[in-house]
Amino acid sequence: MTFNHYPVMLKEITEGLECTPDKVYFDATLGGGGYSYEIAKRIGPNGLLISTDVDDDAIAAAKEKLKEFNNVKIVKKNYSQIPEILNELGLDGISGGIVFDLGASYHQLTSASRGFSFSKDSKLDMRYDLTLEKTAYDVVNDYCEDDLVQIFSDYAQERFSKTIAREIVKQRKIKAFETTKELADFIGKSVPFKTGYMNPATKVFQAIRIEVNDELKNLQQTLDKVVPLLKKDAKIVIVSFHSLEDRIVKQAFKKYSSNCNCRPNDPICLCEASKLELVNKKPILASEDEVRKNPPSRSAKLRIAKRI
Repeated sequence: MTFNHYPVMLKEITEGLECTPDKVYFDATLGGGGYSYEIAKRIGPNGLLISTDVDDDAIAAAKEKLKEFNNVKIVKKNYSQIPEILNELGLDGISGGIVFDLGASYHQLTSASRGFSFSKDSKLDMRYDLTLEKTAYDVVNDYCEDDLVQIFSDYAQERFSKTIAREIVKQRKIKAFETTKELADFIGKSVPFKTGYMNPATKVFQAIRIEVNDELKNLQQTLDKVVPLLKKDAKIVIVSFHSLEDRIVKQAFKKYSSNCNCRPNDPICLCEASKLELVNKKPILASEDEVRKNPPSRSAKLRIAKRI
């Protein structure tokens, strides 16, 4: 089995983590194991790397890639369950650092069976974790018009959200949407006019995928859980691929690196001392050479902070 996933900004991320022998590290988004491999090499036999994913294909590919290492523990769980994972392993925190790669893998986006993209026709699925009940089919065919408008607006900033949602609801009364190509072709016909080179369905598919997997809610809740679990000097390294994710990361880093997050009218400050120190105030972008080799990396933004 080939699981293709290019580990974006691999050098910058491994350097940002400052991998140190004998410490505990966490790869929250295992994917094909690209980051995990480099971390495992650097932390020595007495270090521990815990890597999580919910995609069975990713886990199978990563186990093969990482089979030479005895210092890696692969767990099939969502990264929102990091506190439970640490507890089950008898650990009270993360002493070295944690990395999140928030992008979908090339394997997932191009798989003929997963329904993430309309580049190949497949059933409307879009689940990272195939044990989840809700699929893209359910979102497209069961959500009310107002909910579809909100999803397309909030998760994709789609200017024609109302038009697309209205036309989808009309059409599904005649026949339910079954496949990615069917939905993409219909969206293309529904928008009043096209701008730029992007397929009109691209942003809508992104919004549906985010909804199916609760991506933004999981990210926000996970950051609030993880920061207190970092031990002094541990790093948190996050690479995001669209503005909604980056905004959540930026706001979380700002909150935890500030000594006060009170509102102007709060009568008294009860804020805790800052927990993070920003390593880079502005996001790190992929180099021109990397973008040439892997064009999707052009949208990547890397943020790094250190526990204090």
